Amino acid sequence: MNASPAEEILDVVDEHDRVVGRLPRGEVYARGLRHRCVFVLVRDGADRIFVHRRTASKLLFPSRYDMFVGGVVGAGEAYDTAALREAEEELGVSGLDQPVPLLSFLYDDGPGGRGTWWSRVYEVRCDLPVSPQVEEVAWHAFLTRDELERRLGEWPWVPDGLAAWERLRTVPGVGGPGRGVRHGG
Repeated sequence: MNASPAEEILDVVDEHDRVVGRLPRGEVYARGLRHRCVFVLVRDGADRIFVHRRTASKLLFPSRYDMFVGGVVGAGEAYDTAALREAEEELGVSGLDQPVPLLSFLYDDGPGGRGTWWSRVYEVRCDLPVSPQVEEVAWHAFLTRDELERRLGEWPWVPDGLAAWERLRTVPGVGGPGRGVRHGG
């Protein structure tokens, strides 16, 4: 794929998450138009959480830390498809189980921010060796929940990831330590 991220076509959606148009990502961001994103919480076999720092070249929230992998949902793409695609791309793996959807919310970046986006939060287990995309990830590690919580006040985090984390922490049986990922079958 030779197109830049700014040229990627996204669905523009209304306050009810209904598609109302399609535009390049760069224009969607510049105009603060509502679109769709996925957030995938990745846990390893020891129940540690994948945390990374975004590269300085990212269009949105460069050089900030995130406890989710993910990104925008492409035009005509399903949330579930985007979650698996983004997780495998950013982790540099293939063969992950389908991420499990946990919650959805409309994120608002506030006055002077980048707009609003429908956000669907997922979880997946990854016991494979990761090799994150160098274009996306400048640093990474698997941290325990306690280590992650300690870093929340120390590191600069992506605001939408923090909003997703805060919502996830309030879901009974989901955000707690030792939670683990639900397995099919």
